[in-house]
Amino acid sequence: MKRYNPVVEQSKAQLAALGKIESRTQFGGYALTIEKVIFAYINEDALYLRASEALHIYNAQRSLEPLIYRKRGVPVTLSYFKVDTQLWQNPDQLLQLSASSLRAAQDEAATRLVSLRLKDLPNLSLRLELMLHKVGISSVRLLCETGSRQSWLKLRAVNKHIGLKTLLALEGAITGHHEAALPSAIRQELYAWYLKMLRQHAAAEHQQP
Repeated sequence: MKRYNPVVEQSKAQLAALGKIESRTQFGGYALTIEKVIFAYINEDALYLRASEALHIYNAQRSLEPLIYRKRGVPVTLSYFKVDTQLWQNPDQLLQLSASSLRAAQDEAATRLVSLRLKDLPNLSLRLELMLHKVGISSVRLLCETGSRQSWLKLRAVNKHIGLKTLLALEGAITGHHEAALPSAIRQELYAWYLKMLRQHAAAEHQQP
């Protein structure tokens, strides 16, 4: 069961006009996404919006606090800026700036999908890229549209040795995680699905004459 976070729920309610907002744990906080595109983070009960042209203009006037993430003790400044009290109190402007952040994130994601090869994604080797090509998944966009589970099923249809590690690798490639860094809830969900598929395949093979 997901832990309730009031700032996550407040942000979803306040920005609902943007589309269906989903949240997932990341960087010790929560990433807010629309159609898997991250446009904001919740960190230490504060909302941070992705950098955009409109937000840069607002930031020049208000000097917003950047999001700082500590990686192995080393501070890393991310291109996200904290929503201040004044912005929370102006819901129309907050929505406009959030929409700008979403568009910037979507534009970057679209560019990345065009320019990246499959092997450039986390966890994917040249060998796995070639295997994906053989089952009709020849681009990052196709992989994201197909999803990790259906991609895995396509791969296993031609190679019965494809296992759980490949499924986790595919999920991580799509979501931008190293396989070992996938959230535990996602790992457990995929593991349960993987076991279910193995049982179904075993039953189907047993029924064959």
